[in-house]
Amino acid sequence: LLTGATGFIGRHCIEPLNRRGWEVIGVTSDAAEPPETDGVSWHRADLLDPAVPAELIRETRPEGLLHLAWQLTAGSVDNFHWARASLQLLMEFAQQSGRRAVMAGSCAEYDWGAEQPLGEDSPRRPATPYGVCKNALGELVESYRTEVGLSAAWARIFFLYGPGEAENRLVASVTRSLLAGEPARSTHGEQLRDYLYVEDLADALARLVDSDVRGPINVAAGRSVRLKELVEEIARQLDRRELVELGAIEARADEAPEVSADVSRLAQELDWQPRFDHAAGLERSIAWWRQRVGIVAR
Repeated sequence: LLTGATGFIGRHCIEPLNRRGWEVIGVTSDAAEPPETDGVSWHRADLLDPAVPAELIRETRPEGLLHLAWQLTAGSVDNFHWARASLQLLMEFAQQSGRRAVMAGSCAEYDWGAEQPLGEDSPRRPATPYGVCKNALGELVESYRTEVGLSAAWARIFFLYGPGEAENRLVASVTRSLLAGEPARSTHGEQLRDYLYVEDLADALARLVDSDVRGPINVAAGRSVRLKELVEEIARQLDRRELVELGAIEARADEAPEVSADVSRLAQELDWQPRFDHAAGLERSIAWWRQRVGIVAR
């Protein structure tokens, strides 16, 4: 059972799950008809409806659960509803049919001012309702899976880019501006962040579903990059360096200079590492945006 299956991350998880032999039941709340996709049967469901999780599990009887659904663009209060609904879904899954669950956490759970890189045991001090709710849910998942003996992992996902990314995110925003021949304005770009190409993330999550790794685990590239390096690489590939305006937007005074992941568990226990470097990942992202907006770079 793959929730959020039409979302930015979920849509990329179908193929690697199929490749590993899983029959995917895709769950979406989108009103639009889901795309016809090989290897997936679709269910439209509103997981925030308290009656739905139990009905969904009874109807589909999944052995595995990859729970990604969460409405990032919703109001702050909605995060608390998603935390409640996510725990309810996991409990129904464990009680009825489930044997292996992977739930999506976030680097927003951590104290970004702590010593870098951040390991699974690093201090957590979320600064947003989203981070607070993810952190609380992660602790509940860890306690519950221990109590009932469920094989479950809490995947703390760091920074992402790739096809399907929200338009206001860094890579998407810069790419769209440069494709349109418009200035790409950003902060100074000296911030260090651990970015991962979304298809690599999907591959890691599929492997995590197939494993018995339990508890919290960072899912990231394990190598940080300065934001300006991503911007400059996009400009280089599009040959539009003159449109890059680093420093045009003032950085927040409280912005963390570095947010990096310790991926020791990911590398050692899951035997996984990214396939795409940033040049290759950005090339694929640019190609997707070029096709979507119908602009051909000069």
